[in-house]
Amino acid sequence: MNTVRIMTYNIQGCRGSDGQVNPDRVLSVIADSAPDVIALQDTGSPALGDVLPYLAERLGMTLHRDPSGSEVAFLSDFPLKGVQLTDLGNCGYCLRADLDSGGKRMHLLNVALNPLPRFRCQQVSRLLGPELLGHPSMVCPVLVIGDFSDCLWGSGNLGLAAALRRGRRPLWRGTYPAQFPLFGRDRGYTRGALRILDGKIDYSRLARQAAGHLPLTLTVQITDSRPSLHLRQVPRGRMEAAPG
Repeated sequence: MNTVRIMTYNIQGCRGSDGQVNPDRVLSVIADSAPDVIALQDTGSPALGDVLPYLAERLGMTLHRDPSGSEVAFLSDFPLKGVQLTDLGNCGYCLRADLDSGGKRMHLLNVALNPLPRFRCQQVSRLLGPELLGHPSMVCPVLVIGDFSDCLWGSGNLGLAAALRRGRRPLWRGTYPAQFPLFGRDRGYTRGALRILDGKIDYSRLARQAAGHLPLTLTVQITDSRPSLHLRQVPRGRMEAAPG
């Protein structure tokens, strides 16, 4: 069974709901859930500078991000390949990476959208368009995870619902604001042969203090029966390399 525990967490520069900036609280929250991969948003911290190398080192994980220094990143125990940032415009971002587990591959998309409806609608359209989910290289199962920045039925959600399957989450789904979580801004969507076996939100006291969002951890199973071959493994002959 190819399962991976993937967390999405908007850490808001490690600034807690009490106004204190403390990366060690964020570290403890992440460690308590023990994810294999973490999709982070809003990682910039004017008070601390670049906190991502510190988080990666203390967690014993590998940092994956775009060299431009955007505020979305992955920390992972799994090798990630093809890490690439797409600017969705108006402070919206998507960081793509490919994860291989037990000979199976999935595409991971870590998104952070703008809460303003007119911008968010444009960003969702670009996410679903030919640069990302509509690109011919996206042939493997897909998990889109992150902060979708909507409080109720946000602009662009109809397009997301039509193109993707909303991931399983706990009955009480609120992740924002952390002190009194009413809105499920942080979530995941799937496409293709992926099954979300479990979804958990950390409602602990520490998680409510560490950042303005609560982390959501999804246990994902890759059910695609096709093996993912690296290009060098394809035998010579009258064959063509497929995208992805």
